[in-house]
Amino acid sequence: MSKTKKGWWAHIRPSVLEKAGRPVVEHLPPRFEVPQLPAGVVPQGVSSAIAQDSSLGYMGDCVANANNYGIYPRFRGYAYLAQLSQISEFRSPSETIATEMTREWIKLVSTGDDDHSEQINALAAEMDRLKLRDVFKQAIEHDGFFGRGMIYIDVDQRGIDSTPLVLDPRTIKKGSLVGFKAIEPIWTTPSQYNSIDPTARDFYRPTGWYVMGREVHASRLMMMVARPLPDMLKAAYNFSGISMSQLIEPYVDSWLQTRKSVSDVIKAFSFNGLKTDMQTQLAGSVGGDDGGGADDLFNRVDLYNRTRDNRGLMLLDKESEEFFQFNTPLSTLDALQAQSQEQMATPCHIPLVKLLGITPSGLNASSEGEIKVFYDFVRAQQESMLTDALVLALKVMQLSLFGQIYDGISFEYQSLDQETPEQAATTQKTKVETGAALIDAGVISAEEERARIASDPDSGYNGLDADEVPSVKADNTESDPA
Repeated sequence: MSKTKKGWWAHIRPSVLEKAGRPVVEHLPPRFEVPQLPAGVVPQGVSSAIAQDSSLGYMGDCVANANNYGIYPRFRGYAYLAQLSQISEFRSPSETIATEMTREWIKLVSTGDDDHSEQINALAAEMDRLKLRDVFKQAIEHDGFFGRGMIYIDVDQRGIDSTPLVLDPRTIKKGSLVGFKAIEPIWTTPSQYNSIDPTARDFYRPTGWYVMGREVHASRLMMMVARPLPDMLKAAYNFSGISMSQLIEPYVDSWLQTRKSVSDVIKAFSFNGLKTDMQTQLAGSVGGDDGGGADDLFNRVDLYNRTRDNRGLMLLDKESEEFFQFNTPLSTLDALQAQSQEQMATPCHIPLVKLLGITPSGLNASSEGEIKVFYDFVRAQQESMLTDALVLALKVMQLSLFGQIYDGISFEYQSLDQETPEQAATTQKTKVETGAALIDAGVISAEEERARIASDPDSGYNGLDADEVPSVKADNTESDPA
């Protein structure tokens, strides 16, 4: 009776797989948990509000419910998010959004009949002194990296920080404003919030915070959360929103894997193989002193890989071996890599030319439309994230500067879409022609048009005295009889 010959794969022992370096991958289910904070954030001997919420049992324990309902993904943790901020693909979106939201900044304006130009100039100088724009930019970056931006209002009242900030000259005295400070969320956690009554205004909205062990009332902290989360997830995220870094992580991971794969393909686009009697080759010992078998096979493979180049020479046993080679086509790798890179712009709403510096290609290709949409998105973000905080900051600065709040002082967001010199010249020409037509029609006077030109910072004549209107000389020049 003949003995059937088994395939060579039936003789591969675990030691051979170990020598080949087969990776072992373990997949652990994601679990929500109370955020891990540095020691000292919550005062010693005091239970945090999140821990108290979890001890309530029923609906209060949202962290346990998130696990029970199988919600995914979970909060990645401040340490991990801080690590991601070192990688350009994660850092660029947050920095780009923060830069664009504060690039042209705001313009202080007077909305009433009274002239507040003197107060506006003083307020603008105070904003520069306190570096308010830089503080807001840093807070927006914190929101992108960690899910929450927070600015502390320092009015030299640290002894009563746990009490509400009252906007009154009797509580915020002249010269009492020390400044504004952006605080990373890792140093903070809620000290109290309502998790019982969903009809209340403060339901899952902290009214107090621990800032490195010191309790601070929420009115003394200006909060910025661009991507808020449902109530069930707020406790697990330390009452932050989801960060841009965590939101873009799957896209960046895909891009990094694609980039590495393309690099690996380019590095070894040619696949080589050797046909031989594997059963005979693997029959010997593995790792023994006598060698042979799998050791000889792997040593031969290593030798070939070390010497494989255009100047190398491979020797084959003519009777039992056959060498073959497959070459991978590289013609579409650039398109696959570019597509994976471009997908990173999806969650952050940033045009490729802004995010990656990639200009559109093709006939009549232009990114003007995408940039216009992006500027509209930035304006919406400014309105939702910055307006309330800026209104509060300007009121505090006015109390510290003037001892009162002027209702006629407001602000406008500057346009991000700046005109080219040619466009600006065309705009001014249109204004001049419109003004001349209105004067000829008797709608306005020359004095009123001169006042407009004097007050227009882009007119080129904004230093004119509006009250000194030059006299117009009649043209009595006679023609030359010759």
